[in-house]
Amino acid sequence: MCIFVIMKFTTFRYNNREHAGIVAEDAVYNLNDIDNSIPKTMLEMLQIWDEVTPKALKIQNEILAGQYQNFRCPILEVEFLAPVPNPSSCRDGYAFRQHVAAARRNRKVPMIEEFDHYPIFYFTNHNAVQGPGDILCMPDHFEKLDFELEAAVVLGKRGRNVPADQADQYIAGYTIMNDMSARTLQMEEMLLNLGPAKGKDFSTVIGPWMVTPDELSHFMTTPKAGHTGNAFSLEMRCWVNGVKVSHGNMAEMDWTFAEIIERCSYGADILPGDVIGSGTVGTGCFLELNGTGLFHDPNYTPQWLKEGDVVEMEITGLGRLKNTIVAEKSDFSILALKKK
Repeated sequence: MCIFVIMKFTTFRYNNREHAGIVAEDAVYNLNDIDNSIPKTMLEMLQIWDEVTPKALKIQNEILAGQYQNFRCPILEVEFLAPVPNPSSCRDGYAFRQHVAAARRNRKVPMIEEFDHYPIFYFTNHNAVQGPGDILCMPDHFEKLDFELEAAVVLGKRGRNVPADQADQYIAGYTIMNDMSARTLQMEEMLLNLGPAKGKDFSTVIGPWMVTPDELSHFMTTPKAGHTGNAFSLEMRCWVNGVKVSHGNMAEMDWTFAEIIERCSYGADILPGDVIGSGTVGTGCFLELNGTGLFHDPNYTPQWLKEGDVVEMEITGLGRLKNTIVAEKSDFSILALKKK
């Protein structure tokens, strides 16, 4: 029998303690406090996901029936962390053709035909995954500092050589991702055909919670022609200091998460707790927006993130992710270390 698991899982801080729990109505609940057979962290929960989800669903139903009020943490009083603060790994895909085509057009180079042949991804720094709140940036990060509006999946099963038509079964949930980018560092190192590394490894933001696939079932749509896997029509938006700068839809993914997982797992293990991003939606970063502006108007003024900026992302059904750009108290520069 199929059990529908409609839940929002998160990691949060309350009364100076870190917890893994669920969001129910206007509150958050620590699952381990209610049932100590449920692990204390999201990563441990994901490692026994098929055991945890029925227990968590039972608890959620009991909460909605009025139980466990003494375990209630008001949503406005908690600090949301990354849903999985210490993921097993973090990969990011390249799934939106619109973004790739626009960025290449803006650089006056033709669309690369290999985009349509296979999905690609890169590994980023899983130790720099964070949730809502401050994003700490060094001086060199502010050299063309950028956001990237994306969705991401969190895996809840171990696998290897997983075919695309089975890959959606490995997804525990969906979340918002902001793949932060320091463009000057990124472009400099990629001249050597390696990276991105220092342009990306300081912060990857996910959150505020992880939504189970069943919760998105009424948004399901058909994937692009010739592609395999679940697709969802979810509006994606980003604001900087209250001004909307980006608007797209997750249905525009040309490569599905299932197809990206198929490639990730080829000859390699995928693990519970792995995070995989979609890549940037069309219009989903200043690099693309600035390039498009300059393509149409040579007098266009480019915009980049700066200290104090507030970045807010929203995806239908996945919540709203809010971060503030903060400068670290340092004048150390690796750009200044370059040999002449």
